[in-house]
Amino acid sequence: MIFQNENSYEVKEKIENSRVAILPIGAVEAHGPHLPLGTDNYLAEQLSQRVADKTGAFVLPTLPYGQVWSLKNFPGSINVSNQSLISLICDIGESLHHQGFRVFVLINGHLGNAVAIKEAARKLYETVPDLKVLYLFYPGVKAITDELRDTPSAHASYFHACEIETSYMLYLAEQHVDMAKAISDIPDIPPSADVTPTPWEEFTASAVLGDATLASREKGEAIIEVALANMVEQIEQAKKSLGNK
Repeated sequence: MIFQNENSYEVKEKIENSRVAILPIGAVEAHGPHLPLGTDNYLAEQLSQRVADKTGAFVLPTLPYGQVWSLKNFPGSINVSNQSLISLICDIGESLHHQGFRVFVLINGHLGNAVAIKEAARKLYETVPDLKVLYLFYPGVKAITDELRDTPSAHASYFHACEIETSYMLYLAEQHVDMAKAISDIPDIPPSADVTPTPWEEFTASAVLGDATLASREKGEAIIEVALANMVEQIEQAKKSLGNK
């Protein structure tokens, strides 16, 4: 169910029957020559819609801006602060609770948002303790990703515009991918990048962290379907925990 398409006369009863709202959270940032600036938005939106179809949840309008400090100097990137994200997510969560929602699902398409999202969830835990907040970022996909990928990850924690993320896009939003422009750019990321602020232009000129030419729709489907199953399971468990709240 698309929340913004509802009307005020009918939505109250539908909220009472669902109690679950999903907020897709993305970003606007460089993703190499073959993927659009809104890649993380497209991924978050498509994941959210598929999860909603399986859980009866509402999908809220996408929060399209993220914390992209590391890539803010690349053409097209738009950065917002962690504090801005935290405040906005908390305000949305409190408003949803006021409207009758009891499960607030944050489906994140951009790893850089993770710190702000977790902090917002903690704040909501304090201010509206009977609002269950889930923050989901491709849960449970490490094993299948390691099995399918043809090149090692450029970094232990994050991936970007590479074989994996490009495969996600080929499965979820293929119309926005130009594989004719896909490149292989596997940077040497220094260990210092994990322990001190490091703009990505210090180790990549493309914003691609891997071999995007090896991406495929089949890889994307296999990994995404695992993530979706895990997301649905988490939401169903949260719904069961509500009781009569």
